Amino acid sequence: MSKNANIHPTACVHPKAQLEECVSVGPFSVVGEQVRIGAQTSLGNSCLIDGHTQIGKRCKIFTGAVIGSIPQDLKYKGEKAPVIIGDDNIIREYVTINSGTAEKGKTVIGNKNLLMAYCHVAHDCEIFDEVVIANVGTLAGHVSIEKRAVIGGLVAIHQFVRVGQFAIVGGCSKVTQDIPPYAMVDGHPARVYGINNVGLKRANIPAESIQYLKTAFKILFRIGLATTNALKRIKNEIPPDSHVEYLIKFIENSQRGVCTGRV
Repeated sequence: MSKNANIHPTACVHPKAQLEECVSVGPFSVVGEQVRIGAQTSLGNSCLIDGHTQIGKRCKIFTGAVIGSIPQDLKYKGEKAPVIIGDDNIIREYVTINSGTAEKGKTVIGNKNLLMAYCHVAHDCEIFDEVVIANVGTLAGHVSIEKRAVIGGLVAIHQFVRVGQFAIVGGCSKVTQDIPPYAMVDGHPARVYGINNVGLKRANIPAESIQYLKTAFKILFRIGLATTNALKRIKNEIPPDSHVEYLIKFIENSQRGVCTGRV
């Protein structure tokens, strides 16, 4: 443990836990034996960091967060599957992040993500970089959220679902199938309403690519073609573009199928 760590007298930090320079641990927080916490990360009041958990640098973890607890999975048999969290994440009040299981082996959260209050990240999930999950967003096991996606408040995402990069999911949506990258979806169950136009502009996606994506989404979700035929038409009619190619590959690799367009 670093001599420069700032640990409140009421906190309980295991002597074998590894805390780097300038880590702060608030009142009544608990840090377990196998935990590693990077420099300048702060824990608020009454946090629990347990299991085989690794947290990066400059993360801010707020009151009551529970990270590294065992998964809510009846098949779990005590496997030592870690939680790995990157740098510069903000994890707000009462967020829960479960450890992995033997099936996949780890729960992973990248860099610069914001998990708002009461979010739940279940076992074996993967969250990429710069993702926002609003209050009470709930991820079941094996969910994957790609970079710069936005998940609205009270959204529930079914196990094994993938949410593509730059997608936005409206609040209170029920997500049971994959969300295409760049999509704007909403509803119960979630349906595609179009592209995430505002998010793409903020990300400085070229205007030409945005227009190509609009055309691709129209072919996929508005004119009633089967997915295979829609993809063939996109390949034939839209000029080569990296973002459109990413959309095509995402859909071709989908295991649960992608959500449909709105009626």
